[in-house]
Amino acid sequence: MDNYMRLAMLCLSFFVQSCANKKALVWEENFDGTTLDEQVWNYELGDGCPELCGWGNNEKQIYTKTNHTLKDGFLHITIKKEDEKYTSSRITTKGKKEFKYGRIETRAKLPLAKGLWPAFWMLGSNISEVGWPLCGEIDILEYIGRKPNTIFTTLHFEEQYGENAYTKTTTINGIEDGFHVYAVHWSPDKIVFFVDDVKMFEYEPDHKTEQNWPFDQPFFIILNTAVGGNLGGDTIDDSIFPQEFIIDYIKVYEN
Repeated sequence: MDNYMRLAMLCLSFFVQSCANKKALVWEENFDGTTLDEQVWNYELGDGCPELCGWGNNEKQIYTKTNHTLKDGFLHITIKKEDEKYTSSRITTKGKKEFKYGRIETRAKLPLAKGLWPAFWMLGSNISEVGWPLCGEIDILEYIGRKPNTIFTTLHFEEQYGENAYTKTTTINGIEDGFHVYAVHWSPDKIVFFVDDVKMFEYEPDHKTEQNWPFDQPFFIILNTAVGGNLGGDTIDDSIFPQEFIIDYIKVYEN
């Protein structure tokens, strides 16, 4: 077999393997238009009171329906200080778009400010019935301004949650510069986190129980930026407002 034929067969093999590995796109949100699609998105408003004041984390912000804009195919979540109040946005797909397994990813640009806490995350669809943390939580992206160049990827479940959550902090120099892709690969066996297709860490318990694996059910997506709080920290740099958490897209692929 000559070199040309070998090269042709190698290219064909690579093409076939690439097709085999390609997963179908299940859903995408490109933030086209000028308003959020309320058949997909819910607004969570206020300060969480009276049921969950400070959103359970001593956060300082009030969520509104007006702290976001859609422009040129990007969602801009704007964080402001207005008088003595911090305002931001928190949107979810609960009850409208929920997913069980797959690759869930976003392409986003982080705000850079001490005291801010942007996040792209998921909660189990049964949270209203069983509560948190039994419902499970998948934090695909968390970033806090007081720890630059650091990304948090975390799971919460009944055996490990809150300050004892199953988590990994990863130093990525320049993560605040430009857009990056944050993703999770979620299967019946394990959950693996990625930034720009580089693996951060994974979770694969040997013996799955309701207490350590609430991840065999649909989850819904959440986008928000908090101010202060248990993770965001007590020190907030008021000189930097307003700031923006900018999201290009969200995509969900089959497992």
